[in-house]
Amino acid sequence: MEQPIGPEVDPRPAVRPGPVTLHGRYCRVEKLDATRHAADLWRAYQGDDWLWRYFPAGPFPQERGFADWIDERAALSDPYSYAVIDLSRGRAGGILAYLEIRPDMRVIEVGGVIYGRTLQETIAATEAQYLMARHAFQTLGYRRYEWKCDALNAKSWRAAQRLGFTFEGTFRQHRIVKGHNRDTAWFAILDSEWPTRKQAFERWLATENFDENGRQRLSLSALNAVDCG
Repeated sequence: MEQPIGPEVDPRPAVRPGPVTLHGRYCRVEKLDATRHAADLWRAYQGDDWLWRYFPAGPFPQERGFADWIDERAALSDPYSYAVIDLSRGRAGGILAYLEIRPDMRVIEVGGVIYGRTLQETIAATEAQYLMARHAFQTLGYRRYEWKCDALNAKSWRAAQRLGFTFEGTFRQHRIVKGHNRDTAWFAILDSEWPTRKQAFERWLATENFDENGRQRLSLSALNAVDCG
C-alpha cells in the first residue's frame, strides 16, 4: 500500500549565524562582546532581578560575575548571542540570541531575550526582533523560525503572538530550570508565512504609524490578526 510523504524540499542546508551587524532605524543588533557591552548591560539590568526569573542563568549580585557570564555567553556558537543597541541612547539595552541552530533541517530559534527596563516596550525592541527574523529567513535561509518559553511566562507568550508566531503546543515537563519544573510552550513562523509577517512588521515600524508623541496608530497584534485572515 502506498504511504503518503511530505512535499519535496530543497535539501541544501541553511547558513549558520555569524558576527553580522543588523542596522535598523531605531536599533542596531551586533555580536555580543563583553568588552563593548557588559558595562552597559549591567546598568540596564541593575536592580531588576525579576528579569532573570525564567532564564537559566542569573540574577548576578556582582558586576564582575555578570561580565564573566557575558564573556562566556559571547564565546558560544549555540546560543549565538547579540546585543541590542538602542540608538536613542547610544548603548546596549538588551541581548537576544539564535539557538537550537540546525542548518541541515533549516530550523532556528530566537530566544535568550533579556531586555532591560528602558528597552522594553519600545519601537527599538520590536525592530530588533524584525531584524533577527528577516536575517534568519532572507539571508541565512531557514525555513522554520521558533520561539519557546516557559508556559507560565505570560509576558513571553504574549510577545510571541504579537510578533506573529503561531502557538503549536506545550511540551510537558520539558526542562528543569533552577530546580523548578518547566512546561515549554512552542511557537513558530514558517518561511511560507514570513512575507505576510514581514509586511506586518514593516507597516508597524513605518514612521506614519506613530503620532507626534510616539504613540502607535495600529498595533502589531492587530496587523498580524488582519494579515492572518
